[in-house]
Amino acid sequence: MKREGWFAPYASSYFWRFLLIIILGSLTIFSASSLMYTSGFLISKSSIPPENILMVYVPIVGVRTFGTSRAVIHYVERLVGHDTILRILSKMRIRLYNILEPQALFLSSRFRTGDILGMLADDIEYLQNVYLRTVFPSIIALLIYAAAIITLGTFNLAFALIIGLYMLVLVVVLPLISLLFTQRRQRQVKQERNRLYQKLTDAVLGMGDWMISGRQAQFVATYEADEREVARTDGALRSWARLRMFIGQAVVGVAVLSMLYWSAGEFADGAIAGTLIAAFVLVVFPVADAFLPVSEAVEKIPQYRNSLDRLNGVEEAQGAVITREAYEAVNAKAAAQVRGILADGQARIELKSAGYRYTADAAWSVQNLSLDLPQGRKIAVIGRSGAGKSTLLKMVQGVIAPAAGSVTINGADASAYGEQIPQLIAVLNQSPHLFDTTVANNIRLGDPEASEESIRKAAALAKLDTLISSLPEGYNTPVREAGQRFSGGERQRMALARILLQNTPVVVLDEPTVGLDPRIERELLATMFEAMAGKTLIWVTHHLVGAEQMDEVIFMEDGRVEMRGTHAQLMEREPRYRKLYELDRPIQFMDADAPEQA
Repeated sequence: MKREGWFAPYASSYFWRFLLIIILGSLTIFSASSLMYTSGFLISKSSIPPENILMVYVPIVGVRTFGTSRAVIHYVERLVGHDTILRILSKMRIRLYNILEPQALFLSSRFRTGDILGMLADDIEYLQNVYLRTVFPSIIALLIYAAAIITLGTFNLAFALIIGLYMLVLVVVLPLISLLFTQRRQRQVKQERNRLYQKLTDAVLGMGDWMISGRQAQFVATYEADEREVARTDGALRSWARLRMFIGQAVVGVAVLSMLYWSAGEFADGAIAGTLIAAFVLVVFPVADAFLPVSEAVEKIPQYRNSLDRLNGVEEAQGAVITREAYEAVNAKAAAQVRGILADGQARIELKSAGYRYTADAAWSVQNLSLDLPQGRKIAVIGRSGAGKSTLLKMVQGVIAPAAGSVTINGADASAYGEQIPQLIAVLNQSPHLFDTTVANNIRLGDPEASEESIRKAAALAKLDTLISSLPEGYNTPVREAGQRFSGGERQRMALARILLQNTPVVVLDEPTVGLDPRIERELLATMFEAMAGKTLIWVTHHLVGAEQMDEVIFMEDGRVEMRGTHAQLMEREPRYRKLYELDRPIQFMDADAPEQA
């Protein structure tokens, strides 16, 4: 489906409101100009004895009328304008939410946290300013410009063209110069602020490591240096803004002097009354006030473009942009497929010549990978960091769609399951998070509707029942922040109980034993394999402890499968695999052999 723009839909939906805002803005300038015109006439007329009191009374009424109407019309314009823009802002936020919400499970892999914060905090705000600070002021300025030239042309066409050239500097020339001078800096400021968002969120997420390493002062110093760089660029923009305002005011001053010279000459020639000299001169100021903001309005365009590019990028990352109704239909179809899989108890994962690379010119993270995983099959995926294991898991979970080949679950693309994937595939990674609540609530996260009996059964399968019975309040014992009450192995068992309660047909074990001592690692692996009998297991690991219990072992390197087969087959025909396994054996049996060595 064709992607919907971020401006055009609102321009058509709110056309009559936009038209009303422009009319009210123009009337505001007209009232201000009329106020200055009648004020100048009144001041001049009052300086000479009037032939009739009505000659002064009528301008007095005009001053009161235009003074009041200017304030009232301006208030109504702002009221209608902000009401309209806030309505648009609300729809923009809902639209952004509807884009992000279907990807909620995968946001961390598709976008940086700083980018998401930048979109929510800045980008939508910038887009609402397109109307308030750029579109409306620019259109109003052009209308006033045309009206001023036409009106002045009824008195003197040549002078009207001269004033038109002055005003053209404010309406066209100065805004273009301002845009050319600031667009690179505006874009630079926006990008640097986005990087600050990213750096700050990254540092907050890793604050513990900064503190442990004793480098918090270094982080503060580098962050402040980046802030100063942003402030330096921002300072250059502010300096130009002051210079631009000075140039604009100088042009207005020249226009005032030209108007004074012309009107005085017209009076000397008897073309106009002397009381109109001040009226013509004073009317320049409110008209110029409509022109001066145009430069600032135009120089904001690079910021809008940057925000628009990022929002469009989110839609492109989402894939085919669909309406909310279409998304609900797709999600309903995926839910029906998942119900069928769960009822049948069979989830078959197939990869056919699957490949993925993160950019078009990047190296393949995974290439030409074919796997057939019927229900209950257990595979180990082994390889060093950067071999492509994480990319493989993302394709299986539907987080990313393969750039080549296919990845399917029961014949349907894995990426098509969307938010239904957690009902099919559970993940136990190396650092599961335990929330600052009770043991029971942490396990219940696997199934919020689970009964107390189900929680106890899951804990027993994870070999946690003895530990929990020894706790002060049993299942109601608080785990403390991030599970500080428990050791690493105990936290992993609690996460395992959560996975067992989730009861998905497929489980991904993403290096769940990293950092555990060899004895606890062996015990935990034995518990996992025993508790997950009948489930499809995709076990990602760096070494080979427990590999003999897998149906197939796949060794990846540089995105390709270098070796594959059962543990026995690889031990027999692959010297490299045999050497790696032998290197793991001392670690595997160290604890068991320790008493004999003693």
